[in-house]
Amino acid sequence: MTVREPFAAVDVIRAKRDGGTLTSEQIDWVIDAYTRGVVSEEQMAALAMAVFLRGMDTAETARWTGAMIDSGERLALHVSRPTVDKHSTGGVGDKITLPLAPLVATCGAAVPQLSGRGLGHTGGTLDKLESIPGWRAQLSAVEIGRQLDEVGAVVCAATDTLAPADRKLYALRDVTGTVESVPLIASSIMSKKIAEGAGGLVLDVKVGSGAFMTSIERARVLARTLVDIGTAHGLPTRAVLTDMSTPLGAAVGNAIEVAEAVDVLRGEGPEDVVSLTVALAREMLALAGHGDVDPAPVLASGKAYETWCRMISAQGGDPEAPLPTPAHVHVVEAPDTGVLTTLDAYAVGVAAWRLGAGRARREDPVQAAAGVRCLAKPGEHVEAGQPLLELHTDTPDAVPAALAALEGAVEVSESAAERPPWPATPVLETIRS
Repeated sequence: MTVREPFAAVDVIRAKRDGGTLTSEQIDWVIDAYTRGVVSEEQMAALAMAVFLRGMDTAETARWTGAMIDSGERLALHVSRPTVDKHSTGGVGDKITLPLAPLVATCGAAVPQLSGRGLGHTGGTLDKLESIPGWRAQLSAVEIGRQLDEVGAVVCAATDTLAPADRKLYALRDVTGTVESVPLIASSIMSKKIAEGAGGLVLDVKVGSGAFMTSIERARVLARTLVDIGTAHGLPTRAVLTDMSTPLGAAVGNAIEVAEAVDVLRGEGPEDVVSLTVALAREMLALAGHGDVDPAPVLASGKAYETWCRMISAQGGDPEAPLPTPAHVHVVEAPDTGVLTTLDAYAVGVAAWRLGAGRARREDPVQAAAGVRCLAKPGEHVEAGQPLLELHTDTPDAVPAALAALEGAVEVSESAAERPPWPATPVLETIRS
């Protein structure tokens, strides 16, 4: 017996195409019907483009998010500690999850961090962690809960039952030119995070050339949309806007970012990575009811490294094992003597991707040892011929394409006065509900 559907997909498409507001019933139906295969890929592509061009208001976006959550299951976390999560919109050298999760766990909260893989110039947390021998990304819901109780932190892949509608729509948006829609970006992020079941969420919204949002105005719109969705669904949410015009830290890639994160956990590491890790930890601990704990001295003490070792070991990894090293290293030298004023994050990210650290398609493999090491950062004095970047790869034939990506990425000026003001910390501003 054929079930009669309450709506026709073409009518929902027309409603949004013509600038109308979709009803809650239309949204619930179209997401469910798309998940079931009743609404075709072509029809959802048309609706996604209509949303891209016409937008959605706050209520529509919140309902769209809820419908995607309801397409699957919610992760039931029965943990003795308060839970809080963090999500980054993606950047270059953004290894912050690696030191942040064990740091917040060391300070008393539990961090259920369901992470993803890299695509294009932005790196993926799971790709980085998989450079550790033996570490596994796939955990069951039971394993996630057990590790949260025993260790306080878990970083793993999302289970297949969380927001399956988002997985389908995400892939469709990628090939239909609708990725940049703020309502679709926000609902994609928040559907997974709300379904994850954490008690609080801090969002790291990147701004700059290496970020998805290149202007602070658009980043503010996205951040406010994300916070409003969280509030509408009863999830305490904060968004921190952070600079991504130059790579975070000195390492961009997979294994080299893990090594840098370990340095930070041992009380060392680059100042910008340490600063952002501590800033996000403070926001997370405040949401978890541990705002009286200062994470800065905890990180400096090296205590969080012990939690890191337990977290990695719990997922089958060997935290003491040597990390992969590249078969080939190519050095890029400073073109002139003076002050390094620009090191473009996007260009460095693309170079790392072309060296093998990233992927063009989700099914592509990545090289654990590939990446870029930045030997100087904007504001530092450099001498002509001084090593500026190291290009790491197992495939030397990839170096010319990486060098092409770096054309125009580096600028050296005669004086520091020609350098634009650089933030002392990557944090630009914070948006709360």
